[in-house]
Amino acid sequence: QVPLVESGGGSVQAGGSLRLSCAASEYTYRSYCMGWFRQAPEKKREMIARIAWGDSTYYADSVKGRFTISKDNAKNTLYLQMNSLKPEDTAMYYCAAESTGATCLRPNYWGQGTQVTVSS
Repeated sequence: QVPLVESGGGSVQAGGSLRLSCAASEYTYRSYCMGWFRQAPEKKREMIARIAWGDSTYYADSVKGRFTISKDNAKNTLYLQMNSLKPEDTAMYYCAAESTGATCLRPNYWGQGTQVTVSS
């Protein structure tokens, strides 16, 4: 079973919304931390949101107030609701999980990525 499978990417105009989903295997979903990363062309991959045990959350300043990370325990699924999208949000978005720590700084599981393109 593939550990993480993202869906929900696509093209949207600036100001629009998208919701990304990440379906996890039962084992992966029990990781200490799950998060969303993104990588724009010629830029480093960055963590933009994470949720750890106890449902504590973290958001990068670039998405704070616009993006919301959440989990559905009944579906073993991680979500990223993205509102007020900007062209600079254009990137490949990845779901990741870290089974050995609660920071998501060293994920040991990665999804295949889903493209988000925001046009002005």
